[in-house]
Amino acid sequence: MTKLIQFAVAGLVLSVAGPALAADLTPYPVKAPFVERFSWTGCYAGGQVGGMWSNTSLTDPVAIVQESILPGSTVGTTTAGVNSTGFTIGGQIGCDYQFTPSWVAGIEGAAVGATTKATSNVALQNPGDMEAIAVRTDLVTSVTGRLGYAVDHWLLYGKGGVAFASNKYSITGSYTGTAFDAEGLDTRVGWTAGAGVEWAFAQDWSARLEYDYYDFGTHTVNMIDAANAPGGNPLAIKQTMQTVKLGVNFHVWAGQ
Repeated sequence: MTKLIQFAVAGLVLSVAGPALAADLTPYPVKAPFVERFSWTGCYAGGQVGGMWSNTSLTDPVAIVQESILPGSTVGTTTAGVNSTGFTIGGQIGCDYQFTPSWVAGIEGAAVGATTKATSNVALQNPGDMEAIAVRTDLVTSVTGRLGYAVDHWLLYGKGGVAFASNKYSITGSYTGTAFDAEGLDTRVGWTAGAGVEWAFAQDWSARLEYDYYDFGTHTVNMIDAANAPGGNPLAIKQTMQTVKLGVNFHVWAGQ
């Protein structure tokens, strides 16, 4: 009888305490580890290489030569075009800020040296006489703002701002037996706009591919011929450029 009472008590205890013990043995849910969202906020500096295409229109390269040597000999107006290509190499530095939550705004300064040059031959109005017009671009700089949309480690962006170009022009040949050699230098101011894609492929590094268009409008350049026009003659020059660049940047992210 005593054993029967002991078994009954033990069963009652298990029936009451069992669920509580089972609850104590049940593991608590585990939260997923926190993964910090990648941000483009920070500053960077890097280098770039690329190709450049330039279109230059000059008005009137015939008159400034002929009127210097034989005044009154020019009929009509001549506009000559010179299309040049070359390579660029340089660098950039800038800062970005990511907000709401995928848009990125920033500012960048860039400078590239260029090998862009070409020569075009133009006939003068005396039969058989020619002039060679050479255009060379040595340096292109810019200060631009950019606005982009970030998808994690990828950034699609557009950009625009002010640009500067350093050019050298020369016109050589002979007219009615007189040799001429006119030269001019020009630092042009214009605007630029472009677009690109950038990929943060490592902790502090990113790579980008970018296209840019430059328009420097029409400027007057004084072309000096030491022998025939030492005071120079004005030449109206219109210039546009296009570039495709591949760049690499080292970043200092915000908070580091």
